Amino acid sequence: NPNARLMAEMLQADWAKIGIKAKIVSYEWGEYIKRAHNSEHDVMLIGFTGDNGDPDNWLGTLYSCSSVNGNNFAKWCNPGYEKLVKAAAATADVEQRTALYKEAQHVLKAQVPITPVAHSTVYQPMRTTVKDFQISPFGLSSFYGVANQN
Repeated sequence: NPNARLMAEMLQADWAKIGIKAKIVSYEWGEYIKRAHNSEHDVMLIGFTGDNGDPDNWLGTLYSCSSVNGNNFAKWCNPGYEKLVKAAAATADVEQRTALYKEAQHVLKAQVPITPVAHSTVYQPMRTTVKDFQISPFGLSSFYGVANQN
């Protein structure tokens, strides 16, 4: 979210159309995080970037009961959801993990403790002679198979 203030203004305008009045308040980053952890908000904007591709990096890190004092700024805690996410994280069986995470997502969708708004776009400047470079969704730069064709 390169412009959080603009995002807040856009949300404020959209909500006003359905009768919700929102006051935008900004703080220095450290103060913002402190207040967020203390639940001094009705609504807040926060960003997150997953760094490993595992579903638990989102579903456990952002929404689990065990993350309430960490990255779960919504402070949402659903014991049924928690049980599903913990069971999924504890098994290496891909089909079982998939089924458990899908079920957890149904609980999450029904309760909507947060609303994802945007996903970042990653750019990587390079020469036009560089071939076969792939941007990683995890922020890594791997040069295996990359060539420079002059």
